Amino acid sequence: MAEEFDLVTLGAGSGGVRASRFAATLYGAKVACIELPFGFVSSETVGGAGGTCVIRGCVPKKLLVYGAAYAEEFADARGFGWGLPAAGAGAEGGPAHDWASLMKLKEKEITRLNSTYGNILKNANVALIEGRGALKDAHTVEVTGADGSVRLLKAKNVLIATGGVATGIPMEGAEHAIMSDEALALQSLPPGPIVVLGAGYIATEFAGIFRGTHGAQHAVHLMFRGDKVLRGFDEECRDQVQENLTRRGINLLPGCKPTKLEKHGEADLTLHYTDAAGAAQALKCGLVMMATGRKPRVEGIGLEALGVALDEHSAIKVDEYSRTNVPGVWAIGDVTNRINLTPVALMEGMAFAKSCFGGELTKPDYRNVASAVFCQPPLATVGYTEEQAVQEFAGNIDVYVSRFRPMKYTISGREEKTLMKLIVHAESDVVLGCHMVGPDAPEIMQGLAIALKCGATKAQFDATVGIHPTAAEEFVTMRSRSRRVPATGTSKL
Repeated sequence: MAEEFDLVTLGAGSGGVRASRFAATLYGAKVACIELPFGFVSSETVGGAGGTCVIRGCVPKKLLVYGAAYAEEFADARGFGWGLPAAGAGAEGGPAHDWASLMKLKEKEITRLNSTYGNILKNANVALIEGRGALKDAHTVEVTGADGSVRLLKAKNVLIATGGVATGIPMEGAEHAIMSDEALALQSLPPGPIVVLGAGYIATEFAGIFRGTHGAQHAVHLMFRGDKVLRGFDEECRDQVQENLTRRGINLLPGCKPTKLEKHGEADLTLHYTDAAGAAQALKCGLVMMATGRKPRVEGIGLEALGVALDEHSAIKVDEYSRTNVPGVWAIGDVTNRINLTPVALMEGMAFAKSCFGGELTKPDYRNVASAVFCQPPLATVGYTEEQAVQEFAGNIDVYVSRFRPMKYTISGREEKTLMKLIVHAESDVVLGCHMVGPDAPEIMQGLAIALKCGATKAQFDATVGIHPTAAEEFVTMRSRSRRVPATGTSKL
């Protein structure tokens, strides 16, 4: 006999858990949430409460970023009078790093968080059902357990929140490379160079992680097809990140296309590629990581038979309220490929619960969503890039840019600049975008996101008294316009 629910959610990641919990606690819905058994590397049979972000994404990645950042701290400490042991295996001549120890502690924390997410659902009276869920029709979900047992769940509404999955490059020998899941579960780093393929968030972050922990004796290469990293971000920020990557000892290989990966033995690989000039090249290395994008996880959950519409990227098509074309079936998070960020999935989950059970159709608000790339130092941004603002508002843009050496570096001796940038609508004085590359950028940008959400003007920024001495105060002391992009059409503000 089928079990009856008001809502069945496929996926216990950030969005699925938030939607399920809010539906149950705020609106009294009877909810079941389906997720695969816990494990660090995802597969057709492995998942876990907490999803990608908690288990094999944002959280473990940030822990590794913290670990790698100590290489910088050890190096800078000498400028402040700290005597360190003779140069060891650290990336900047500091103490040697124990990768296995870091991974052991990371796994302990992620295992704890997985249990925490299970308890969140339990405390909200949401039934967490372990297994693989698939839609049989718009109101029936079949769950297959690890032991082969099958349960039928009847639901007034079904929410698909199955997230995304890493994608690789379809080349000969691709099976010898690892993806981000495996990178976050490596028990040791191999001897020899590491090659990271890609130029996005994950690629630039892992290049820094490997550089900070792998040591100066092993090269880290970042290979990508374009001319710059972080496509879609502000161009000046991209330039600054690229400069920082090089200064920190990462070898950039732009304009390169991997063609084949050969494995000769354990940690003995040869990556064949064509360089920017089109010439064939080969690179000996101990590890190749593909960080070349993600795709929605839509296979094997019954969407085709039910007729749930997908877009050209195989993402589930939804309307502004997260409804699919099949009545009673909804979708949120990365599986819809809108803005693929954990806090956005949380917002969509809350809006879904209100729309589905609160009696009030609610749209997620995608204006001025802040984001950060945890490269070293990090990039953070909210609002329009300069390029987007010029296009959207037909010019009529004032741009303020500040580059400076952080106070800490004047003593430590590190040759690295912080970049801060404001994009302002010249006619209305509204601040359209804030961007920063430098230490603490994500922490600073979270506060500025509130200001942009409230429609702050440049005059209001200027009237704000800064906190001295901080880097953040620069955002309220940039008085001299760097350039104006003249109006070429009618303003939209």
